[in-house]
Amino acid sequence: MGAFMAAFSGEAVEVRERAPGDPDGVWFRRFHPVGRGRVRVVCFPHAGASATAYFAFSAALADAEVDVVAVQYPGRQDRRREAFVEDISALADRVHEALDGWTDLPLALFGHSMGATVAFEVARRVERTGAPVRGLFVSGRRAPSRTRPERVHLGDDASVIAEVERLSGADARVLRDPEMAELLLPVLRSDYRAIERYRCAGPARLGCPISVFTGDADPLTSVDEADAWRGHTSERTDVDVFPGGHFFLNDHVDRIAGLVRDRLTAPPA
Repeated sequence: MGAFMAAFSGEAVEVRERAPGDPDGVWFRRFHPVGRGRVRVVCFPHAGASATAYFAFSAALADAEVDVVAVQYPGRQDRRREAFVEDISALADRVHEALDGWTDLPLALFGHSMGATVAFEVARRVERTGAPVRGLFVSGRRAPSRTRPERVHLGDDASVIAEVERLSGADARVLRDPEMAELLLPVLRSDYRAIERYRCAGPARLGCPISVFTGDADPLTSVDEADAWRGHTSERTDVDVFPGGHFFLNDHVDRIAGLVRDRLTAPPA
């Protein structure tokens, strides 16, 4: 399944996970349970996507000692009747609150594109409470200190569709179907509004390692913009460049999952 359609698919078998901060189990999905995990990776979807975007990533780690759960943002799939959250800081606040009760294992955070920024903001909140973050993994997103004048959310439907097609290719042509466009365009526009208006506030240096994954032909993130994540941590930063565009992750999911596994389960130096 392609990059764009995987984001909206409801085919994956998913289990709602309940915790004190999320008693109804609306925020987190687990696709492949792990018997005795050593670390938990919380995954944050890209703009317009749902938790099922991480099904393949979860599958790639299913035999490792890594427990993978994916965030389900409001306004999509089974949460489609809920209001969108059009502010990254507000969304991070709500996810952080819902994480209460998930600290039985060390936490790491993984996000692609918009999800990388949300993961970064959640990591800031976790560290402010005094809890450690085992690692932040960011994919397909420039550092928070780097901005561009983006206004996709202000355009008409045709311009939003054109932007998604530019990034996702043939997969995104499903939006040319009027019924699918009616379903999906509000989600996309809301997420574009959130990420394009985001500006990093205050001191923004984490105390955990950051791993950065980027595509060498990503039109939204240059290698230099990806490398600028080094300025957002006092710990080690690794930058891995892969062949591909904005959704390079889908072509290298096994390799990237392996790097995540190795960096989270390796014994301390």
